Amino acid sequence: MPKQKTKKSAAKRLKRTATGKIMAKRAGTGHLMSNKSSKRKRNLRGCGVLSDVEARRMRHLIP
Repeated sequence: MPKQKTKKSAAKRLKRTATGKIMAKRAGTGHLMSNKSSKRKRNLRGCGVLSDVEARRMRHLIP
């Protein structure tokens, strides 16, 4: 059986942690940041760990 290929679009957006969890950048930070409050922008910083249901769907995209 051939090797499973990595979906390159998913590889650019998702990251797998050392424990096997999947992290993704939070939505809502692309543009229109000037009318968002500082607290809201601060909370959008960094990456978030996907829930178990979403991680299960994404797991086969980045083997």
